[in-house]
Amino acid sequence: MKIALFCHSLASCWNHGNAHFLRGVVRELQRRGHLVRAFEPKDGWSRINLLADHGPAALDDWRRVYPDLNTETYEGALPDLDEALDGVGLVLVHEWNAPELIAAVGRRRAAGGPFVLLFHDTHHRAASDPAALAAFDLDGYDGVLAFGEALRERYLSAGWARRAWVWHEAADTSVFRPLPEIDTTGDLVWIGNWGDGERSDELKRFLLRPVRRLGIAATVYGVRYPQDAVRALSASGASYRGWLPNHLVPQVFARNRATVHVPRRPYAEALPGIPTIRVFEALASGIPLISAPWNDVEGLFPPGCFLVAQDEEAMARHLWAVLCDPALRIELATRGLEAIHARHSCAHRVDQLLAIHAAAGGPSSETRTAEARACA
Repeated sequence: MKIALFCHSLASCWNHGNAHFLRGVVRELQRRGHLVRAFEPKDGWSRINLLADHGPAALDDWRRVYPDLNTETYEGALPDLDEALDGVGLVLVHEWNAPELIAAVGRRRAAGGPFVLLFHDTHHRAASDPAALAAFDLDGYDGVLAFGEALRERYLSAGWARRAWVWHEAADTSVFRPLPEIDTTGDLVWIGNWGDGERSDELKRFLLRPVRRLGIAATVYGVRYPQDAVRALSASGASYRGWLPNHLVPQVFARNRATVHVPRRPYAEALPGIPTIRVFEALASGIPLISAPWNDVEGLFPPGCFLVAQDEEAMARHLWAVLCDPALRIELATRGLEAIHARHSCAHRVDQLLAIHAAAGGPSSETRTAEARACA
């Protein structure tokens, strides 16, 4: 099957975690014989900031790690939709696209485009900025892929979509896996962005103050840290390293004994049950994980995959236990890895996507198999 993906970026993961999951999905679809074309704006803010901070070598590095993936850039508001949609059977439009593009592709489908059109939402704007979502023209779409049940329910209750399916993010296990050959030298690593005030207090309570209290060797990676945040990291004793290409994250995880999950406030309060992509990636890498308060209302993870700290005191206690107890680290890593391999890889999500495609009006599984063989 020919598939078109319209996204903000596959090439750049600078402050753009959506690229992580989409890369894994595209790679898995292509492994199964589907032909996937990804389109992204040449002047997207993630790509522009990556080039400004790290130069063209950063994009060259991406091409080296993902030689099987191809992304086609376009200038202006829209690519050539006649050419991009020619012969496709499935179109995915990520929510971090220009409203003009979202509407234009929807009009093509409403006018009789012979493809299934799905809108993919992996953000909390439905809760934090509903007016922005309401402004999108989704009338021509066959449905919405929401990365959590709470988000799916918001689309339906607000009348933004007639049909919506839960499609959680997952780990790209072609990249994220344990690396036992790497020596473990650090105590704690946290990889994430400061969060525009959405988790500043939580990071202080569940990361910085426990690090300072325990006096452990901690490293922090991420972008868009204001100066007061950098000073707070330094005061806690943590080492700040800036941007980290996502394909290097498994190596960094392997060099540390533990990591933490600090969800942004909208996910913890307004959209419960939606973990960040880092939870899947950490568990897939076999690093013990300790989470700030987060309610797994959808039962994504069996008990024992990670520890949950309900307050600052519990976070310090859990961190110390994990760092001091090799058996506990092995148990957490083993159970987390089992959960990923059983339920939360990009291969699992591609299975779901193809089933949703059929439910939304796409060809039968037998037809898809024949098409995949033809594409191969």
